[in-house]
Amino acid sequence: MKGLKILGTGRCLPDKLVTNDDMRAFVDTSDEWIRTRTGIQTRHFCAEGESTASLGVKAARLALERAGISPEDLGACVGCTVSSDTAAPTVASTIQRDLGLPKHIPYFDLNAGCSGFLYGLHVTRGLLLQSDKPYALLVGAETLSRVMNFQDRGTCVIFGDGAGAVVVKLEEAPYAYTLGAEGSDDVIYIGGYGSKEPYIHMEGQKTFRFAVEMVPWCIHELLGQSGLKLEDIDWFVLHQANKRIIDHVAKKLGMPGERFYQNIAHYGNTSAASIPIALDEMAEQGLLKRGQKLLCVGFGAGLTWGGALLEW
Repeated sequence: MKGLKILGTGRCLPDKLVTNDDMRAFVDTSDEWIRTRTGIQTRHFCAEGESTASLGVKAARLALERAGISPEDLGACVGCTVSSDTAAPTVASTIQRDLGLPKHIPYFDLNAGCSGFLYGLHVTRGLLLQSDKPYALLVGAETLSRVMNFQDRGTCVIFGDGAGAVVVKLEEAPYAYTLGAEGSDDVIYIGGYGSKEPYIHMEGQKTFRFAVEMVPWCIHELLGQSGLKLEDIDWFVLHQANKRIIDHVAKKLGMPGERFYQNIAHYGNTSAASIPIALDEMAEQGLLKRGQKLLCVGFGAGLTWGGALLEW
């Protein structure tokens, strides 16, 4: 089967580090309250002069450098975001401009909430199946601090800004995917253009229940497609939404928590950027080895969900 292999990764976090104690300047909260409910200790917020696109450009540049490919061999570039700076130009087309990438391939953004990176992986695979180029660039980038209500302690302490990018190659490799959505505007949603409240809204308990049911379902769906067992997966890389969700999923599956990579303590929930940021950290730390099997699952606003089985 034609699957995707990741050849290079990159990430970019704004320089501004915001601790749980710093959040007390905005809302009635505490370090203990945030840690026990989410596992988050710090997050990054963009400062003046930084943008969703600028974070995406820096992450993309690193991924391309580490992949060691010629930009002329790219067949597509897809941006995944719910917080683009402008409706147009897109994050992807800004990456094309700032990095001087070839013009005559597709550049566009997609919005599938926190599942965006998983949607992007499968869309990217489809584009490469129809291309004479072997590589694609996929970037998740978010500036969620700019769509947060800092009077709502249930959301403003959770989210952060950042970008992650991967360069993928289409080749013979294990691959399975699942994508889905259930239209909902009462669990997690973001007010759009022209909205009187263009903020992130989230019902915490409903989100938790949705996640701990849907993530195991996605995992079993991917295993069923591939014929693999839980024990065959080297790493589970889930969307970093909440430590309690990830721990609950690991326990529900009867798997060691160490197989579920977590970095939410440092970045919070970065939506479509969270999985590529995690992959870049794992690669940097030497945790990922060629031939390992990765199972990635995202879930979030929309409501959307998605999963992919990849070989590193």
